[in-house]
Amino acid sequence: MSKKIINKPENVVSEAVEGFMLANKNSLVKVEDVNGIIRKDIDDKVAIITGGGSGHEPLFMGFVGEGLADGVAVGNVFAAPTPNTIQEVAKAADQGKGVLFVYGNYAGDVLNFDMAAELLDFEDINVNTVLVADDVASAPEDRKEDRRGIAGDVFVIKIAGAASEKGWSLEEVTRVTQKAADQAFSIGVATSPGIIPGEKEPAFVLGDDEIELGMGIHGEPGIKRTKMMPSDQLTEELMETLLKECKINAGEEVAVYVNGLGSTTLLELLIVNRKVGQLLEEKGIKVYDMDVNSYCTTQEMGGFSISLLKLDEELKDLYNSPAHSPYYSKNIKE
Repeated sequence: MSKKIINKPENVVSEAVEGFMLANKNSLVKVEDVNGIIRKDIDDKVAIITGGGSGHEPLFMGFVGEGLADGVAVGNVFAAPTPNTIQEVAKAADQGKGVLFVYGNYAGDVLNFDMAAELLDFEDINVNTVLVADDVASAPEDRKEDRRGIAGDVFVIKIAGAASEKGWSLEEVTRVTQKAADQAFSIGVATSPGIIPGEKEPAFVLGDDEIELGMGIHGEPGIKRTKMMPSDQLTEELMETLLKECKINAGEEVAVYVNGLGSTTLLELLIVNRKVGQLLEEKGIKVYDMDVNSYCTTQEMGGFSISLLKLDEELKDLYNSPAHSPYYSKNIKE
């Protein structure tokens, strides 16, 4: 039985937003009447809006800040934010230069963000959208448009925010953010399930000695269920699939992110990262930067994902731009 430190399940999201705002009231503002948050200090620029279901913290709330998102629409646990929430957040963040929606490719999110975009159009607010669809295990290459968004959100929000901070137009911010989304690739593995607050049963079941390669962050089916294996062997298997799908070649350059899904410890993630670095070196792929953290989680789900962002000079410059938010910061890399 999972022990959750909550009050009433129906109040989990609103109480979490309240607690988050108390911790970040100097830099962020809650949007009135909805579970939405924006920056206090948005410059005269394109507004970057992200969002999605709760339960993946620090995504998405923790990525509102300088050089990242300007606003976030917060949904219920594992559920898309409502069109009204998205609309109100976008209106509060809009500076007259247009709005870019950046979020993961899930049916509910697409439906509600698209509906919000239509409503905003009636108010003469220009909206573009970039979907993050980095999970290579969720659909084959010939159906890339069906792939889910997972930890690659971190890369894409970073690039979008950096381009916006440079004062680029909505069209240019959209173009380079789509480029980042097209060059972001991820794959994950689940070792144990997470449980939605208020539920008694986990989202899925794995045997004590079982893992599932490619399982999604909501328990969506993966590509193979197998026995637990040593970290190096597991990392090799995931990287083989990832590199085959992303077609990154020797001499090319990447940013790497190893993401914990909730209960996997930093100690374990660092061991994975060690092997990722070794494998990329063996392939002659240049590593520009590596990040090891737990940004895209699923409650207490066990496991991790590996994300690669294929860099060119434009993306590298934007990736290297400073960013500061409650749960993600990046200083200029010398």
